[in-house]
Amino acid sequence: MTSLRFVFTAAGLCLATLAAQAQTTKTPKVQLWMDVSTGTMAGMPEMDNLPTGGGMLGGMLGGGGSAQGMGGSNTSYGNARAMGVMPPRVIDIALHNTLRPGVEASQAIPAGMRMGESLPLLPPRAQPAQNEPGEIPKEYQQHQPKGRILIYWGCGSAVRAGQPRVVDLARAKATDYAQAFAGRAVPDRAPRVGPAYALYPNERNQVNLSRDSSLVGEHQVRGDGVPASLKFTLGAAQDVMPAIDLRTTGKPQDSMGTGWQPVRNARAYYLHAMSQNGDDLVMWSSAETPDTGMGLFDYLPPATIDRWLKDRVLLSPETTQCAIPQGIFAGGRDATPMLRMMAYGGESHIVHPPRPADPKAAWEPEWAVRVRAKSHTLAMLGQDMPQGARSPMGAPAGASSGGAYSSGMGSNASGQATSDGGSDAAGNVVNPVNLLRGIFGR
Repeated sequence: MTSLRFVFTAAGLCLATLAAQAQTTKTPKVQLWMDVSTGTMAGMPEMDNLPTGGGMLGGMLGGGGSAQGMGGSNTSYGNARAMGVMPPRVIDIALHNTLRPGVEASQAIPAGMRMGESLPLLPPRAQPAQNEPGEIPKEYQQHQPKGRILIYWGCGSAVRAGQPRVVDLARAKATDYAQAFAGRAVPDRAPRVGPAYALYPNERNQVNLSRDSSLVGEHQVRGDGVPASLKFTLGAAQDVMPAIDLRTTGKPQDSMGTGWQPVRNARAYYLHAMSQNGDDLVMWSSAETPDTGMGLFDYLPPATIDRWLKDRVLLSPETTQCAIPQGIFAGGRDATPMLRMMAYGGESHIVHPPRPADPKAAWEPEWAVRVRAKSHTLAMLGQDMPQGARSPMGAPAGASSGGAYSSGMGSNASGQATSDGGSDAAGNVVNPVNLLRGIFGR
């Protein structure tokens, strides 16, 4: 025992010595973050020409929180992290230059981005002070919750034993809520933007990526205090991800199928559906774990993707289909089930100068760049879209009879949806925010 104790003590001293000799690393003086997102809705055309926000429809489809749509801010930075689908392709850029914080800069971009020669990076303007909140409107006042939350999970045609997990809102305690909604969440690694940053989009330029845009090529950031060396080249692995070509089949009383073409650069997939059945909220996810999954719709670091693939929370990049258990959404007569799907892309880090090979050498990088990409889509499940019918926005859906539903990424020559025909299915679409408000009386 004495010998073992000596060995462990010696090992601990060695580790402490190695830690003391570890490479000294300093935070880069200049950091650039680039987030790129592709978002579409199955059965609807891409609407490149609509402003971010898109008015009432933009709000319903997740774009209503932007500055342009709301008119209350000077920037729509942050939309790439959201699940909006109008505009379909969004890029967010944030520059933090500690040498000259809060100073305007510009980013020269490759011609393939189709957004001009460069993008202005501007510090956000100071926002007016908010007034003290007044009386809460009656419709938003807290009421006693009622109904239930029913949670299903896993791909398959039949409901598995032990499902659903049920939370009775009228009887549930705080611990029951915690257990129901406790689950995996994406770590927040976004820059804490403020006056010291310079952002795109901004009040001077809100041009979005187009269907043919590509990030591939050389980028350079210029500005007061920005190192002249801040040049970097992006390749195919860092490019804008394609739209998800999703197809759904079946009716809510059946086992509904989902299938898709492999998405270039996708490292994993995740699907989540929800609907309201009277006072009940029904949730399903493609994960093999009983998790509401509400917190997984964001960029994921590579290590997290690898870990959650191993835990079978995410679907592998080779997966191209997933069945929704039979009948779990059959009772939702007042709302169409809404499916959200995420294709997680890669994350790249570029640092200059690179890490020295000598672990004892001090490392003082001048600048660092992080580039992230993702693609997502929304679909209304169980819509009867016979061959040749128009989508809810009037675009050809390209779906067969029997409840099949396809992404139908077509549009007319101007990129706008046609207005002839079409059902009013968009009026029945499930808004997840309103669902939760209805359940909790808010």
